[in-house]
Amino acid sequence: MNKVFIVAELSANHNGDKATAIATIKAAKRAGADAVKLQTYTADTITLDCKTDDFKIKQGTLWDGKYLYDLYKEAYTPWEWHEELFQIAMEEGLICFSSPFDKVAVDFLESLNNPIYKIASFEITDIPLIEYAASKMKPIIISTGIATESDIRLAVDTCRSVGNNDITLLKCTSSYPAPVEEANLCMIKDLSERFQVKSGLSDHTLGSVVPLVAVTMGATMIEKHFIIDKRIGGPDASFSMDEKEFTQMVKDIRVAECAVGEVSYELTEKMKSGREFCRSLYVAEDMKVGDVITEKNIRSVRPGFGMHPKYLPDILGRKINKDLKKGSRLFAEVID
Repeated sequence: MNKVFIVAELSANHNGDKATAIATIKAAKRAGADAVKLQTYTADTITLDCKTDDFKIKQGTLWDGKYLYDLYKEAYTPWEWHEELFQIAMEEGLICFSSPFDKVAVDFLESLNNPIYKIASFEITDIPLIEYAASKMKPIIISTGIATESDIRLAVDTCRSVGNNDITLLKCTSSYPAPVEEANLCMIKDLSERFQVKSGLSDHTLGSVVPLVAVTMGATMIEKHFIIDKRIGGPDASFSMDEKEFTQMVKDIRVAECAVGEVSYELTEKMKSGREFCRSLYVAEDMKVGDVITEKNIRSVRPGFGMHPKYLPDILGRKINKDLKKGSRLFAEVID
């Protein structure tokens, strides 16, 4: 069974301090993450510096009242940090990859040998970006937080049109934090089957219950925002996991994926030995040669060393050909 791929999302949880970013990557390793993810944009590559109403956030979010440009200027990860962050992650034994938000970011990430491309939920309609990222023939991960079925279909078809079939779709609820009742984790299996891809979860709920359930629903990847210490604050701090929480989530996921197992009707050695306690046919009272088999003198009981109980209706009324003691296993050779 393949292990669930667990990703610690750095996002803005460095608060503009490279030392914090480095410490967070090292903490993600200690917490058991398989990978750390960055976001590669600048305020200018993701939006316009406009103070009109269109560019003001006003949807009941943590960031209401801010202008998009100001938020992204605060939250972005400086591009000049990227090479060092990639290197540190590699030294820690973590995969480091990023979400590009324009073609220039893709080119920049290619120069760093970025191994995976993640398309953020709000970029799922940016088909030129998806096509360009997919054309690099690296695994591509797409969050579906605000996507319609047709959005998802177009994004997947775009990847396949350039020959990239290594696609993972992530169920995502684009609320920060996301209400548990909107997690809709049954979509994980449907995404996989409907679009013939791998599927997983990009989670913004609080706690680890939703990621754990996602594993049981077939998620091959779990992405969770990670922060070294919530007390440092920042745009994403309130819905991010700290090291202690993330560590426990990873442990629980590893237990959950063991419990899920795989479809198999083969018996383990333990299960085979356990069959000793199933039912079989035994002599329930002393019997003499010629006695007729009845439901009183032959019964289906535990343990399982005698004949299969399915034969009982066929042998009722037949005679035995030797003396049998109570508690003897019944076998076909003693039946006439």
